[in-house]
Amino acid sequence: MSNPAQNGAVANNVARSVARLNAVQALYQLAMSGGTPETIIGQFGASENDSQAEEGEGPMAEADADLFAELVGGTNGNMTKIDEMVASCLDESWPVERMEVLLRAILRCGAYEMFSRSTVPPRVVISEYVRVTDAFFEGKEPALVNAVLDKLARVLRPEELTTEDSRQ
Repeated sequence: MSNPAQNGAVANNVARSVARLNAVQALYQLAMSGGTPETIIGQFGASENDSQAEEGEGPMAEADADLFAELVGGTNGNMTKIDEMVASCLDESWPVERMEVLLRAILRCGAYEMFSRSTVPPRVVISEYVRVTDAFFEGKEPALVNAVLDKLARVLRPEELTTEDSRQ
């Protein structure tokens, strides 16, 4: 027999994962086509509504719309700070601007969540964005995202990683 509380927690986790994936896609679209975060957020909400209206589901039923909007707006609004943080975790010969646009969007979104959402454990943030990277890349990119976000977590939230690492 399934536990309704567990089912709700799983649904919330899936909704947050979908929001992260959608946020990365929205940041990619923003980088490629310009526009404003508000417009992109609205477009994603509209496209979710259109596709789900046919299936009889509510707006952005699979994604946490609030998290999605926070990630897109927050990442875009803190781009300079985020790029400095990400750059500090990269080799000097490989600047953020040199990265492929989608990979840059993943790292920016992960970095934003790492520094802005202290209620989410660093290992969860790292795992989520490695999973997003796996959805788009088959090479060494997931390992790069893992390494960069891990290094950033050790700078921004070292006490949490030390505690987590000692429990493993």
